[in-house]
Amino acid sequence: MSANLEHVEIIKGGEDLIEKHSNDLMEMFNVLSFREKWRHVWVGLKQPIRSGAHKWAKLQILRLLSPVAALVVPLLVLAVIMLIPKPVETEEFYEVRFVDPKPLDVDVFKDKAEPIIEKEQLFDPIMVDFKTPDIAQPPVDIVAPPKEVTLQKSDINSIAQTKGYIQMKNMIGHRTPGARATQLAKFNASETDIGVLHALRYLKKNQNYDGSWGKNKVAMTSLALLAYLAHGELPASDEFGPTVQAAIEYILAAQQSDGHFSGRDGHDYTHPIATYALAEAYAMTRIPKIKEATVKAMRPIIKGQNASGGFNYNLLPSSRDDSSYMAWCIQALKAAKMAGLYGDLPGLKECMSRSVSGFRKNYGECDGYGGFGYASKGNRNSGLTGAGVLCLQFLGASNTKECKGGLKGLSDWEFNWEKPKSGSFVYYMYYTTQAKFQEGGRSWQMWDNQFKPSLIRHQNVISKKESGYIDHNGVAYAIGSWISPAKQELNGGDSIMDTILCTLMLEVYTRYLPTFMVVPEDHQIKDEIGDSRDEVDIDFG
Repeated sequence: MSANLEHVEIIKGGEDLIEKHSNDLMEMFNVLSFREKWRHVWVGLKQPIRSGAHKWAKLQILRLLSPVAALVVPLLVLAVIMLIPKPVETEEFYEVRFVDPKPLDVDVFKDKAEPIIEKEQLFDPIMVDFKTPDIAQPPVDIVAPPKEVTLQKSDINSIAQTKGYIQMKNMIGHRTPGARATQLAKFNASETDIGVLHALRYLKKNQNYDGSWGKNKVAMTSLALLAYLAHGELPASDEFGPTVQAAIEYILAAQQSDGHFSGRDGHDYTHPIATYALAEAYAMTRIPKIKEATVKAMRPIIKGQNASGGFNYNLLPSSRDDSSYMAWCIQALKAAKMAGLYGDLPGLKECMSRSVSGFRKNYGECDGYGGFGYASKGNRNSGLTGAGVLCLQFLGASNTKECKGGLKGLSDWEFNWEKPKSGSFVYYMYYTTQAKFQEGGRSWQMWDNQFKPSLIRHQNVISKKESGYIDHNGVAYAIGSWISPAKQELNGGDSIMDTILCTLMLEVYTRYLPTFMVVPEDHQIKDEIGDSRDEVDIDFG
């Protein structure tokens, strides 16, 4: 009996305990003030871990902290993101490698029938001499530029890293490595770059200690510089940069206060050729020192124009219009235009316009087949026909009777290294190749099929084992040169000038865009190459 009573009391005590704690737990869910809620939480946390009060306290902590977490966590994430460093924008350069092509199948050219050449079809003799002074004038002493002139290579290299190539959309817009490769592929001429590199390495190996080439140093150095510029080589280029830099130094140091150059030949072909090279160098580098020298050199050309619109030896105005000398003046004028120097050279535009009349004076034709003579009316066989046609194309006179007649006169010419036509074969072909490329169409295709394989086939290549040429990375390469097959060539057997002119011919695909393509007007050219604010100041000494 006592046991049963005792059991009843235990059950009743347990029910009272449950009821008591149940009431305490339910009170926690009543509407409490913020302060009371935190007091209950504090008390609950002190209760046994498995108790309802303890669990309720933890639940309230989560509920109270969730709004804070919703605000703080995104702020922390945002702060972390802002601390992540931004990527630095860098200019990437890509190396273009030209893979040796398959051997050129030259057999396709052997079966072509040789054209019948009439005995009277001879070129007019050309009297240009880069070495012999004009006997009608006192000889000009050849004065080498001072040796102490130097370039700051570090400055030039920094320019290349920050500016790279001038992105020009006009006639010289295909000289960057990528654009050049695309253009060569377009004309199926990728193999020509191998011959060009052989030649550029030959020239580099034979460059004089003072940065020059040849006996008439300024003229030959300027021609060589044109070959490097046509390949897109600048003072900061890896392999040929020092070569280009030294050439520019030499030309700048040779310029006199009146704009002319020391060491010039008797007829002063030196002046327009050097001006031509400087204008292209400025267009591609935007170096103010080169611009200053170009403007100074252009002024004597503009001032020395004949009343007829042509030019004569030594830039001395007369009634004689020399087609060969005029051609170099026109090329210099065109380069100055493409460099955007109209604003710096009052009279440049008018000078170019008048030059058309100078070539018209030396034009002659028969039955629609025309040509340009040396200093008089020419015919379809005149050696300087290509020079006259090219200059009219450069002057914007492609649709004139004289330009069309000259192209018709060139239509039966061929590039035949084994049987060169009389006269200065390589010199004439230099102009004719450019004129036909500017013309385009079927005439150019036929010429391209002749001159390209012929030049490649007749290059005198010395293997890398015997060349003695080592590039900037210590790698040996082959070198190559040409010597004209003609007996009356200008150079008198000197391979330097022949190599330069043949190199420029192989660079025709990327050197100048065809004139039938749209060329920007003056204001567009200025927009493309920038203004004086884009120029980079370099001390050439």
